[in-house]
Amino acid sequence: MKEIVYQENIYPGTRAELVARLREVLSDHRFQHVLGVEQAAIKLAKQNGCSVEKASIAALLHDYTKERSAEDFIAAIKTYHLDPDLLRWGNFIWHGVVGAEMVKTELHVTDEEILNAIRRHTVGAVTMTTLDKIVYVADYIEAGRSFPGVDQARKLAATNLDQAVSFETKHTIQFLMEQNKPVYPQAILTYNRWVAGKK
Repeated sequence: MKEIVYQENIYPGTRAELVARLREVLSDHRFQHVLGVEQAAIKLAKQNGCSVEKASIAALLHDYTKERSAEDFIAAIKTYHLDPDLLRWGNFIWHGVVGAEMVKTELHVTDEEILNAIRRHTVGAVTMTTLDKIVYVADYIEAGRSFPGVDQARKLAATNLDQAVSFETKHTIQFLMEQNKPVYPQAILTYNRWVAGKK
């Protein structure tokens, strides 16, 4: 892949430096996943007229804190004065919402569009930018994913990003319900907007 040049005001370093940092902090499995998400995000960015640079950075960083300890997240929630309700949840929620704050502090990423894409990549949002949708969907369809319905999700993503958001949201909530797992309130709002069409 041709090396993407990052503008200094968006990321204070090169893509190679960012990838090296990720290799240091992530397991090999997670590292390969973020590279796959980046590839999917870049493709979607080109198809949907979005910044390839921002798609690359947001995709690479979406799981930057995925393998941090619960103690790290709890401390961060308190340090950044985030919603105390977050303490009731776990890594699936934390690594997006809380992880974005850690990315901002540790890697000096200040672009709010990138940070919001990281915040929203797990459960989406009622209002989503094109970049939000790209990272949300790319995380779901990257080449390393293998689950029933992923091929259909990939086909939808190639033709209609909003339909891919709807498909992912619906199937993620179905999965959580089948596993008797709690559904984060924001995920329900995302479902109502993108699946049920309630604005």
